[in-house]
Amino acid sequence: MERFYSNGKLLITGEYAVLDGAKSLALPTKFGQSLEVSQLDVPVLIWESFTCEKQLWFQAEIQLNQLQEMSHDPKLKTLQEILLAAQTLNPEFLKDGKGAFVQTFLTFPNEWGLGTSSTLINNIASWANIDAFQLLQTSFGGSGYDIACAQNNTAIHYQLGNDSPSVIPFKFSPEFIDRIYFVYLNQKQDSKEGIQLYRNTEGDRNTLIEKISEITEKITIEKSFEVFESLLKKHEQLIGEFINIVPLQDQLFSNYQGAIKSLGAWGGDFILVTGDVSTPDFFREKGFDTVLTYKEMIL
Repeated sequence: MERFYSNGKLLITGEYAVLDGAKSLALPTKFGQSLEVSQLDVPVLIWESFTCEKQLWFQAEIQLNQLQEMSHDPKLKTLQEILLAAQTLNPEFLKDGKGAFVQTFLTFPNEWGLGTSSTLINNIASWANIDAFQLLQTSFGGSGYDIACAQNNTAIHYQLGNDSPSVIPFKFSPEFIDRIYFVYLNQKQDSKEGIQLYRNTEGDRNTLIEKISEITEKITIEKSFEVFESLLKKHEQLIGEFINIVPLQDQLFSNYQGAIKSLGAWGGDFILVTGDVSTPDFFREKGFDTVLTYKEMIL
C-alpha cells in the first residue's frame, strides 16, 4: 500500500491579488488529507472518501476503460476530470491493466475550507508522479498557493511569475503568536465565485499588487503587535475598496477592539483575528463556536 499526505492551507495576505502576481504569505495547517492506494489485479478503480469523523461521504467504482464517460454525479465527475488530467501529464497512469483501491481521509471538517480539493490534487499528483501545479492548472485552476502549502511544513512566501510560481519557505514565529486566533464563520465560501467577482472588477491592479506585496513583506518581519494589527486592517481596506465589499469587521464586529482579517475568498470559511484570552468567548457568545489558537491551527 502507498500512502500520501498533504497539508491544508490558509492565505494570510494576498487574497485575490495573488492571482495577478502579488507576493503573499500563506501558512500550512496541522489539518490535511491523506490518500491510501492498494493495487488491484483488475482494471477497476474503487474509491472511498472519509470525513474527519471516519464517516464515508463519497464512494464510487469506475471501470478504467470507461473513465472518460462522465458521470452526472458532480463529485464523481470532478474526480474523473482530475484523473483524466493526471493521465494527460503521465500517459502511463492507471493504464497498465491494473486497478486500484483508494481511500482518502480528511483530518478537518469538509466545510472548513482548508483545502479539500488542493490536498486531493496534490495527493493524486504524488500518486501519479506528476507536477501538482500542472495538475491544478489542467483541472481546477487557481493561483496554486494551496498546492505550495500542501507540500511545505513552514510558512511560505508565494508569488506567481511568468514561468513558474516562486515558493520561499521561511520561519514565521512572531512574539505575539499567542494573540492570533482563527474563527470559522459557519459557512462555506465558493472560491470560484470570489475569484470571478475579482476578475470582473475594474481598478488599478498594478497599484493594488504593489501595496499588497509591501504589506506582505512588512507583516512577515513585524515585531510590534500594534503595527501588525494596523497592517491587517490596511490590507482589509485595500481589498474591500477594490472589490467594493465592506470589510467583515465593519459589517458584523464593529465593536471588536482587535483586528479582523478575511482569509481567502471573502464571506466565509476562516478569518484571522487578533486579541487576548477573552477573544474566544467574544466570538462564541456571538454564535461562532469554532475558535482555534495559532498553535492549534498552524504547523
